[in-house]
Amino acid sequence: MSSLGLYVHLPFCPYICPYCDFAKWPMRRSAASRYLEALYAEIDAQPAEPAKTIFFGGGTPNAYSADEIAALLARLRATYDVHGSVSETTIEINPELVAPGDFERYVAAGITRVSIGVQSFDPAEIKTLGRKHTPEQIRAAVEGARAAGIASISLDLIFAVPGQTLASWERSLRAAIDLGVDHISTYGLTIEEGTPYERWYEREPSSFFDDASEADLYDRAIAILEEAGFEHYEISNFAKPGHRSEHNANYWRNGEYAGLGVGAASYRGGERSVHTRELNAYVDAALERKPIPAQSERLAANKAWGEGIMLALRTAQGVGLSEFKERYGVDLEEYYARVITRYVDAGLLEIDGGRMRLTRRGKFLANDVCGAFVTFE
Repeated sequence: MSSLGLYVHLPFCPYICPYCDFAKWPMRRSAASRYLEALYAEIDAQPAEPAKTIFFGGGTPNAYSADEIAALLARLRATYDVHGSVSETTIEINPELVAPGDFERYVAAGITRVSIGVQSFDPAEIKTLGRKHTPEQIRAAVEGARAAGIASISLDLIFAVPGQTLASWERSLRAAIDLGVDHISTYGLTIEEGTPYERWYEREPSSFFDDASEADLYDRAIAILEEAGFEHYEISNFAKPGHRSEHNANYWRNGEYAGLGVGAASYRGGERSVHTRELNAYVDAALERKPIPAQSERLAANKAWGEGIMLALRTAQGVGLSEFKERYGVDLEEYYARVITRYVDAGLLEIDGGRMRLTRRGKFLANDVCGAFVTFE
């Protein structure tokens, strides 16, 4: 059975959030319709092959109507759902854009998972993040998805938002839990280059959390979500049993994935590539049946090993030592002995039962630990 993950980028948004640096544009109907035509052309140019997962990301995918999403998914299935290979289909949505009947249409089209961009249940924090929904719309979206039969419902939450407190963060976590969702992702706010938040940070760095305070929020999330029965299966992700994201798990296994659309990334045959982030360049090339402008690279062997370790360390399973040797032909403990010794001695890594994992303390410094393997020479 195929393990290929298929990512489809839908880049239009009803508004632009000030912290986001994804490839996105304000929603204009004419541009959005032409973009769909370009996506269809790109899909039609692909050879038929089985995929295991399909993921609609953005942007704001449900800026498109449910009927448009269903038609796009049908075209994708014709190429990628070979002999029923697709086992999970996910769409990211904004709760305030949900229209009556959307979830029923999604289920009929074959969508099994929705990821709702909540970020916070606190009205002041929602406003600070530039979002437009209300807590009531979040609840209505979750209830509508459940009633329609969506198999897995996930919420995204952001911590270290300017003005956030430990108490308000706890309230958002508990509000999410109380809705009975299956999966919660928690992300520390990142100051991305070129965003309004970067300019705000340059003006008022004191408005933002320091590392120690951010770690306190993350620690509280782990405690509350694990107590509520969520498995902390990846640095930022928590799932009820049976509700892990298959699509994202493929990334963390360093599996192959194909990206369709502007700015979409792929990893095939050991080569990484990313489509142009220029909207018109993407659309024109696709509609003219020309190669999509892209950048690509084939990682040197040790860089590929380091990336594989980095991705696996993000997960609760960590790195299987024998699996690593079988895949890459390298004795991990021998080749990376210097790095491993340093972080085991520091209490950030542990090796047990043939697997190398981050310790609980190591999860708070995951970027440092993982980065040491990626940059190792």
